[in-house]
Amino acid sequence: MPTERITFEGHEGALAARLDLPDGPHLATALFAHCFTCGKDIPAARRIAARLSAMGIAVLRFDFTGLGHSDGEFANTTFTSNVTDLKAAAAYLDARGMAPSLLIGHSLGGAAVLRAAPEIASVRAVTTIGAPFDPGHVTHNFGDALDEIVSKGKAQVMLGGRPITLGREFVEDVQAETLGPIIAGMKRALLVLHAPRDEIVDISNATQIFTAAKHPKSFVTLDDADHLVTDPCDAEYAADVIAAWAGRYLDLRSPAPPIGAPEGVVRVSEADPAGFLQDVQNGPHHHAVADEPLAYGGTNRGMSPYGFVASGLGACTSMTIRMYARRKGWPLSGVSVDVLHDKVHAQDAETAKDTRVDRFVRRISLEGPLTQDQITRLMEIADKCPVHRTLEQGARIETELV
Repeated sequence: MPTERITFEGHEGALAARLDLPDGPHLATALFAHCFTCGKDIPAARRIAARLSAMGIAVLRFDFTGLGHSDGEFANTTFTSNVTDLKAAAAYLDARGMAPSLLIGHSLGGAAVLRAAPEIASVRAVTTIGAPFDPGHVTHNFGDALDEIVSKGKAQVMLGGRPITLGREFVEDVQAETLGPIIAGMKRALLVLHAPRDEIVDISNATQIFTAAKHPKSFVTLDDADHLVTDPCDAEYAADVIAAWAGRYLDLRSPAPPIGAPEGVVRVSEADPAGFLQDVQNGPHHHAVADEPLAYGGTNRGMSPYGFVASGLGACTSMTIRMYARRKGWPLSGVSVDVLHDKVHAQDAETAKDTRVDRFVRRISLEGPLTQDQITRLMEIADKCPVHRTLEQGARIETELV
């Protein structure tokens, strides 16, 4: 995932940002607004950006004024100024010919994208993660400092384990903000993600956002996730949901490949350095995970590499049989293929055995009122599937260090 470090002008100086770009064709752009007092580099933001960029969606994530590497004083910011920064980010992308069609907001950033969406013409879809329906909801985290903020104009509060100075203008601004009518008239597809056990922003906020919105809208629970979505598994799940959902509302059609070009690059990226989980991405639309069983130190969240090889053979066999029967007009009503491969990937990887000949056993089931001659012919056709031929003939693997 190529990443550009950039700056653009916000309401009070330069804002620091990262623009995560697809390796292949750029099909759409998303703008990510982080949670209150967080930053552009929180794990959930990085994970979501990585998954979307693999789909061909560029993602801009930036630090709001006074946070991270951005200019300005956070104590002088308000909810309205955050929305202004968000619109400035959209304008920057538009000037680069990458106007955002998807807005993603986490926590108060979710409230900000709801507020900004009607004012950004290019936006087609909006996603919120743990967002408050009432932006003033965040003030309950200020505790006893709230009275001091109101009486003295500003005060220091502890948020996320670090001191933050907040001003009276921020408190007054968020308390005055009303999102209900804005959400009702937003006219964008909406995805609401929230965790029932969120102790910072109660899940009732998600219900209010969802109820206020018009269709199309979707509500997906994040189960046991915390407010910051710190668990990598929760962040990955949120990324998967957003990626799959966004494809329904954004035009993600890839340009046609040149005649004779291969199907595309399959990219495998390590998802968990402490285990064996791998992200497998084939073009902008297809994602899977590979893993090892629990017994071999994996988390068993996906097929092993040998499982992918066997599934390729099985799928290719079934498709080849179906194409032939369809062309002939034969009454084949169903196909299933069981593939047996008497190897264990984790054992072979550990011992590095050099076995030149592997044995796959295919058990093919054909359904429908077929004649014996038709069945015999379809079984012959099974051996002509391209993956079968590749495995049977072997392949040369060339390895390059990038």
